[in-house]
This record gives sequence, structure tokens and C-alpha cells, in this order.
Amino acid sequence: MRARPSQSSEFLPIAEGAATSRGRDGSAVCDSADCLGTSAPLRIPTDLCGVAEAGNASEPQEGSADDEEDNLLALRRRRFVVTTDANHKFEVYLNLARRMKLTGIDQLWIADITYIRLKAEFVYLAVILDAFSRKVVGWALDRTLASRLAIAALEHAIAQRQPRPGLVHHSDRGLQYARGDYVAVLEKYGIVPSMSRPANPYDNANCESFIKTLKREEIYANKYDNVEHLRANIEEFIEEYYNRQRLHSALGYRPPEEFEQQSERGNLPAPLGATVEFVVNDGNGENQKRASKELFGEEDSNAILFPGPLLLLGDTRKA
Repeated sequence: MRARPSQSSEFLPIAEGAATSRGRDGSAVCDSADCLGTSAPLRIPTDLCGVAEAGNASEPQEGSADDEEDNLLALRRRRFVVTTDANHKFEVYLNLARRMKLTGIDQLWIADITYIRLKAEFVYLAVILDAFSRKVVGWALDRTLASRLAIAALEHAIAQRQPRPGLVHHSDRGLQYARGDYVAVLEKYGIVPSMSRPANPYDNANCESFIKTLKREEIYANKYDNVEHLRANIEEFIEEYYNRQRLHSALGYRPPEEFEQQSERGNLPAPLGATVEFVVNDGNGENQKRASKELFGEEDSNAILFPGPLLLLGDTRKA
């Protein structure tokens, strides 16, 4: 297996004598702005950072001879390419993701599509993440943005996880996720669709973060002979590195695979089923919050839920 970039390379070293404290997970973090040389301190895990050598007051300039001698490479930001076509006639479903409080895996999946530039062509990658564990549960690579790309990633995720009916699938309002053939696969397995509102990407933030990590640590750092070469590298990055080795601060500095295993062994609170909150009007001009583990859809006349009532995970009152 090819060596992956050290995660500590993303952090600047902690200054000698800098103040540290404890994060929520008990790990030591640095609260001093001296670590970064800026006025805004960042919380940096001390076990991922080295201690700065005394007397090293100078910093090399970008692209300097020191960079070349140390074999350092600056990765530049690339121009953004739009992959979402939300101008369509298909149904747009209610945003359930922002209403959900997750307690376990396979309660909420998040899907997205990105482009990858090769020497002679563009190719497209569709990914699906479990929102609770951040694990990539399905992906597909193709030369087209046609719906078959997103469907292939979805079918891969279903085959890998075999989720129970009631799982919520969240995406943007793109054509690939709204078309009838994609929705038909969701309906076949009892998966409930959810879509972001316009200019509201926050519910897809985990997927966006994975794509950024993939491009920074794999795509931009390598050159590929063809799409099959790229496919093999992406598979290795996802299956061997990201899911099994890469640490996530939101998971207590554990990789997704380990986080899920500990959850299943009972080291984390047992899943009780996701709860969805709705705000409804009582008819007298007053709004009320309602928490439910069932999806009906009559409570929001401006959005369309999946046909018929479906159960969210953890509710066993109906079979």
C-alpha cells in the first residue's frame, strides 16, 4: 500500500511553552495563537503536532529553495466546476436531514457528486457517506453525469450495508437525484429521500469535506494514466485509508471503521432511532414543535415527502 501523507503535516507545530487544554474527548489541544502566528487561535491536538525547535524564528517563503530541498509541494486550489443541475421539473423533497438527531449508523446517508480532471477528459465521482460515522458506504466513477452514475453509487451502498427501511437519503436538488429512476431505487428499499433547500449546503457538509480531503490528499498529489488507474487509486484511498486509518476529530480522533465497531460493541450509546422534528401551525397562529419517528408529509405543504407513511429507524410499533 502506498504511503499516505501524515495527518500531522496539516498542522503547524505547537510553540514551546504554549498553553494547552483538554477537548471534549479528553485529548490535549493547543489554545495559543503562537502556534499559528495569527491573532485567532485554533484548537490543535497536541498528539498530532511536534514541538517547535528553540531558536527557529525564521520561516521559509513559499516556493523557496528550502521547500525544494525538503521535497515540499504546495497544492493550489482549483477552479470550481458546477455538477448540480437543479433546474428541472421533478419533485423536490422535504429537507429532513436538518431536522434529524442521529443515534446510530444507517439512519442518514448523504450523497454528492464531484468532477475530476484527467489529462484528456473530465470524469465524475458519486459518493455516499453515513452521516453518523462519516464512513464512505458507496461510490461510483464514470465519464458521464447521467443518472446511472448516482444509481451505481446508491446500489453499491445498499449492497454493502443492506439498510433497514426508513433510512433517510439526503442530497442536493440535482437532476440525478430527482429523476424517477433514482427515486424508484429508493422506493424499492424503503429509503426516504431528503433534499437541501436553495443556497443551503450545510446539511451536505460531511460529504463536501470528504471530497475536499480526497482531492487534496489523493487527486491533486498524483497523476493518472487513465480512468482505470484513477479508479484503482480512489478505491485504495477510500477502502484502505479514509475509512480505516484517517482520524476524524468529530469521532474522537478515530477512523470511521473503528468508530462504527466501537458503537456496535457497546462502547458508545446504543442507537435508539433517529428523531425528526417538525414545526407546525396549530391553526391559531402559533407554531409548535413536534418530534416524530414517522414520516407522513402532511405537515409541510411546500414540500413533498415520499409517497405514504414510512418508519424511521428504531420505531418498532409498526411492521
